[in-house]
Amino acid sequence: MPHPMDGLPKQVTVYEVGPRDGLQNEAAVVPVEVKAEFIDRLADAGHRVIEATSFVHPKWVPQLADADELLARLHRRPGVRYPVLVPNERGLDRALDRGVDEIAVFASATETFAAKNLNRSLESQFEMFEPVVARALDNGMRVRAYVSMCFGDPWEGPTPIAQVVRVGERLLGLGCYELSLGDTTGVGTPGHVTALIKAFRSPERLAVHFHDTYGQALGNTLAALRAGVTTVDASTGGIGGCPYAESATGNLATEDLVWMLRGLGIDTGLDLGKLVATSTWLAGLLGRPSPSRVVQALAKG
Repeated sequence: MPHPMDGLPKQVTVYEVGPRDGLQNEAAVVPVEVKAEFIDRLADAGHRVIEATSFVHPKWVPQLADADELLARLHRRPGVRYPVLVPNERGLDRALDRGVDEIAVFASATETFAAKNLNRSLESQFEMFEPVVARALDNGMRVRAYVSMCFGDPWEGPTPIAQVVRVGERLLGLGCYELSLGDTTGVGTPGHVTALIKAFRSPERLAVHFHDTYGQALGNTLAALRAGVTTVDASTGGIGGCPYAESATGNLATEDLVWMLRGLGIDTGLDLGKLVATSTWLAGLLGRPSPSRVVQALAKG
């Protein structure tokens, strides 16, 4: 039986990142037909937004080299959005050629990670994003923005809140409809989450993207919901990491998130049983158990 708490939304959008952020760190290449089935299973479980892949250069993320073929194979369901990550104008060209109608760009809140992940400085990264966002909007696309290392950077330490806000507000100012705040290495804690969200002018335009490195992802999510966020990124089965940050472990598991939200009486539109079945299926193909606590518990009956 649900037990609601004051100050929380009645409905939350789960922005599913498993097919992209979840699989991108896998060492063994997952067959494109498996990826296509994974995405269709997620849609069948009730997801209305599934980040399908990325048009990053195959040299940097070999797992996503099949992006064009995957999009051609997708069985697109009515009412389901299938955004893709686009790192630069070349990626945008590919997205336009494939008829993609929603993209995401990926920025850094710190100098070091901008250099390692984007080969840019904190300031010059915008020279790459500005034409991408402008052209995408001109072509009728929706554009989302991610900011990584929002809470801490393994090379620089804690990330100043004001620095995150400067980067994030600039991205929103370009025309991005939503900004996802990424705890790339999982160092955030609930008080930090609350302070960061309150520092932004429009919390309703924010989403959160937590990694569970230190077991804080669900607590941080609850803090974000209390602060006015209603979109949460998650990865079915808790798979994923970041290929450019070795300390980044798995994403917040969609099943763990749905279990908590269901207990709070918050609607997600997701079928937990189908999500667990999908994670169990995928874990068998990947050759290891799902790190999701809810999947481990429910899969045992």
